[in-house]
Amino acid sequence: MSDEATARSGEFVQSLERGLAVIRAFDAEHPQLTLSEVARATGLTRAAARRFLLTLVELGYVRTDGRLFSLRPRILDLGYAYLSSLSLPEVAQPHMEALVAQVHESCSVSVLDGDEVVYVARVPTKRIMTVGISVGTRFPAYATSMGRVLLAGQPPRWLDDYLATAQLRPLTRRTVTDPAKLRDILTKIANQGYALVDQELEEGLRSLAAPIHGDNGSVVAAVNVSAHASRGSFEMIRRELLPPLLATAKRIEEDLSAGPRR
Repeated sequence: MSDEATARSGEFVQSLERGLAVIRAFDAEHPQLTLSEVARATGLTRAAARRFLLTLVELGYVRTDGRLFSLRPRILDLGYAYLSSLSLPEVAQPHMEALVAQVHESCSVSVLDGDEVVYVARVPTKRIMTVGISVGTRFPAYATSMGRVLLAGQPPRWLDDYLATAQLRPLTRRTVTDPAKLRDILTKIANQGYALVDQELEEGLRSLAAPIHGDNGSVVAAVNVSAHASRGSFEMIRRELLPPLLATAKRIEEDLSAGPRR
């Protein structure tokens, strides 16, 4: 048994953990899975995987043709429950739309989930990435502007643990993969209040992000604009996009502080 397992309290419900693992086994690359594939992906026995799958079928979250299993649209209810309780997408959307109309670049808002950023709102313009982005998309935090803003806003002990364990893989030839260098970058971001990433997630893509603070001053989310490198120099993008981005982040913060709109 792992140290993590032994440290869990007696109130930990392992069956719930396993059920969620079954749901997470499905993704864009594996929209349909057999019973054996689900068992292999989750580490469950075939008998246990079968019970979880049939329970999810009964509840309306999974469908099956007798051999293949796939998620049903009802699974979105789980994510929408989080989004609706957060209120952030609803508050941010009109400000994001205004920013996109002003700068003619895509805008997104994300939150930190472990060592990844998760997109919770997005207003696209022309397609500049080869990877499609939508609400729910995840990227490694270390290589994205929003991720770095969110990392820079974390408590020192959390950040120490992250830098000691994170797998910093080179996604492009420009990706920063040295933990010490990344720490220096995050310190600078925390001091200056924004992050600018130059083609570290994808070649040709530059992204500028600003933090969104909660009432207690902590960084609760990040908002960004993404631009193709052909728009201009690194400095030109910062000069043109940073002021309206910071203004948008401020307006989102003010609306969040005022409470969700009804």
